[in-house]
Amino acid sequence: MKRFAILCVFDDDCAKQAIEASLTSFIHAFDIRYVSKLEQAREIISSAANEQPLAMVVAQHFNGFEGSKLLIELEHNPIHKPARRILVSSERDFGAIISAVNLGRLDHCETLPLRADSIRPVIVKELTSFIINQDEDNILNYATVLDQKRILRSHIDAKVQHYQRGFIDYHLVSDQELTEKVIQSLREFFAISDESNACRTYSADHLLTKEGEDNRFLWFITEGEVALYKKDDYGVQREVVRHGKGNIVGGMSFVTGEASFSTGLTLCQTEVIKLDRDIFTQVMNSNTELLPLFTNLLLRHFNRRLQRSIFTKLELQKTIESLELAHQQLIEREKMAVLGQLVAGVAHEINNPIAAIMRGTEVVIQNVQKLVEMDYQPIDKTMSEQLFQHALASHPLSTAELRKRSRELEKSLPDRVVAKKLVNLGLEKDTTLLKLAKNQPEKAKALLKHYETHHQTGSTLRSMDNCSKRIAEMVKSLKGYAKPGEEHFQYANIHEGIDDTLVMFENKLKFHRVEKEYNEVPLLYCQPNALQQVWTNLISNAIDAFPEHGELTVRTAQTRLEGQSWIKVSVQDNGSGIPIELQEKIFTLNFTTKKEGHFGLGIGLSVCQQVVALHQGRIEVESQPGQSTTMTVWLPVLQQNIKESL
Repeated sequence: MKRFAILCVFDDDCAKQAIEASLTSFIHAFDIRYVSKLEQAREIISSAANEQPLAMVVAQHFNGFEGSKLLIELEHNPIHKPARRILVSSERDFGAIISAVNLGRLDHCETLPLRADSIRPVIVKELTSFIINQDEDNILNYATVLDQKRILRSHIDAKVQHYQRGFIDYHLVSDQELTEKVIQSLREFFAISDESNACRTYSADHLLTKEGEDNRFLWFITEGEVALYKKDDYGVQREVVRHGKGNIVGGMSFVTGEASFSTGLTLCQTEVIKLDRDIFTQVMNSNTELLPLFTNLLLRHFNRRLQRSIFTKLELQKTIESLELAHQQLIEREKMAVLGQLVAGVAHEINNPIAAIMRGTEVVIQNVQKLVEMDYQPIDKTMSEQLFQHALASHPLSTAELRKRSRELEKSLPDRVVAKKLVNLGLEKDTTLLKLAKNQPEKAKALLKHYETHHQTGSTLRSMDNCSKRIAEMVKSLKGYAKPGEEHFQYANIHEGIDDTLVMFENKLKFHRVEKEYNEVPLLYCQPNALQQVWTNLISNAIDAFPEHGELTVRTAQTRLEGQSWIKVSVQDNGSGIPIELQEKIFTLNFTTKKEGHFGLGIGLSVCQQVVALHQGRIEVESQPGQSTTMTVWLPVLQQNIKESL
């Protein structure tokens, strides 16, 4: 006996034959009953009330056969009330049709003569509507005989609605309750048949997934614990998370098809349900309640993973900020250590110009006193002023040059002292004084003594001015180097920064040879103080590598490479060079090649590399062991997106 029946009530043979022809294809899905009397129909409806509901009733209403009353009576029968109702009548029975529509919820009315090809689509439509409303769970069983598109669409809509309702309902369920529901449903499924041995028990240290390898399975943990490991940049395997009951291992790679993100190992005896894609599909299709349950659990698993990732990222950000602060402090330590060495050298260098200024001050005081008391009658005042201005502005001649000129002048003058004074004052070509020196040497000597006071005063003031400027340059260089690391990008001349650095090292470089080969380069958009730290580290390393007679060469040039304009700065020394096996390590933090007795934290070149990278440049080393080392800094002239990268 089928689940539903179709009742046809006709006493007209022609109409009955048409109905029978149209219902032939439905005999595999419905029980079909034909009667010719209304009493027989009522008896069937009454006797089948508790056994087989009617899906459709087709009744005639003509020639005194009042089938409309039977359809109206169905409205009061709770078992057969959902049945679809089709009335077959003549056009003259219009009143009966109206009555059936108003009182009996008539679904369709067909007029005589009845044809099988016209009534069959109506039957398909009405039976499809009935099955969609009354047999949702078995709706697919009727897809081959009814309206297949409507059946499939209704089935899909029902499943989606069921899934949505189930998914939303489960969001209030706790993780533990949801886990127990999924475990129970899975165990019930595999209790019937478990040909794939999905329910498994593993001992400790059993490998589930391996990082970087393909994974075709999903492990659902029902008891025990699994740890996930991932290799760091050094190849060391580190534990990242542990999963217990209700968690999923291999879920991401199972869903996406990507290689396993981590390695999964059981930590103790662990029970799992192992699913491949085919078995997973079977399980989900077998139980409509399980899909929303499992989906909800899977989403919670991914959500926990995302939360852990976010928290880990926040912790890493804090750690990075702490490391950056510590690194900056370490950089400042090296900077201050270098600065301490520089200050000691600069202090020694400053002693000389300060002593010169002090000596010059005494000379100027004495000379000013002489000038105040001087009688200008015997001398030419204009000549005195010229000698003073000339001495104030000009550079003194070398002693060798002075001796040479003095010997030449002595040949024509009787007094050697007078000749030497004329040369020192630059008056050896003054005809008036030469004549006086030949004829009256003593008078000329007295006059030149007055002129010497003016000349010496100007010369001493010039020397004091040069010494004060020298001190200012040294202080400026130290001040620039000692500035805090934070600064803004600005346009600067890199030659000034290099020169300031060389000034700071003059105490050490005065015993060696320094060559500067500067070519014309454009202003660079940079952090000048940060770059000065680069020049300081490179020059300091070169000095430390010097032999007894060191040679330092600093070159600058503008060049094009790969369609980009670059400023190229190279610092070359004639030291012992760097072994080939160490050249790749010199930029590593805490690595140093300084000999014992030379201070170094091993971060100088690392800092240089970072500063150059900040300027979107690069630093290269070229060394020939036993001969020389050249450090080359490449800085792009047009640095794009520097502001955005800060």
